[in-house]
Amino acid sequence: MKMGYAALGVVSALAMASGRADARPVSYPGGWTWMQMNNGDFSSVHIHYSPTFQDSIGLYSERNWSDDWHFTGVQYNRLLKRWNEKNSQANVYLKGGIGQADPFGEAGPDLAGFVGIGADWETRRWFTSYEARAFDLGFDQTARQSARIGVAPYIGDYGDLHTWLMLQVENQPESETPTTLTPLVRFFYDVQLIEIGYTPETERFMANWIVRF
Repeated sequence: MKMGYAALGVVSALAMASGRADARPVSYPGGWTWMQMNNGDFSSVHIHYSPTFQDSIGLYSERNWSDDWHFTGVQYNRLLKRWNEKNSQANVYLKGGIGQADPFGEAGPDLAGFVGIGADWETRRWFTSYEARAFDLGFDQTARQSARIGVAPYIGDYGDLHTWLMLQVENQPESETPTTLTPLVRFFYDVQLIEIGYTPETERFMANWIVRF
């Protein structure tokens, strides 16, 4: 058995002031979101629908190149708590999924699932976040966590191109490189969000793309 720990609201006034796209797992009621994440260790796609401002449900698929498995299933996200202050916002989310996992080169898929938590706090200038996720793949168990800090070099108006400079730290004890630091830049405009980064320890690029509909 393997255990690892590594490392992730458009309805609020703060989000509307910053831009219409963000990386949060729950959108506005009736909204759809496409999230594609790639960091060299794994590639994932998450497509979800938000029936309320607190809930979203959809497809999650992850092809994990580092640990040699592929998960496909349904993911549910729940906004547990939101704090709206005059100049800041904070959120706490619960995430869970169930589906099947296929080990590379092994016979047959196994019933699999995961649970996770996520939290973020931001102003128009500063951003911090934390995420942890634990998988039970049937044939194995693993987990990962990550944290970010970011700053906006300028404060744009609604409708402008917004830019964030961020540093992400991930920890995965069983990996060849347990702890990594990834400088990245985030751009978002209208409903599009793009992140591009580079991890010196593994010499790999990160590219994420999120679209709200």
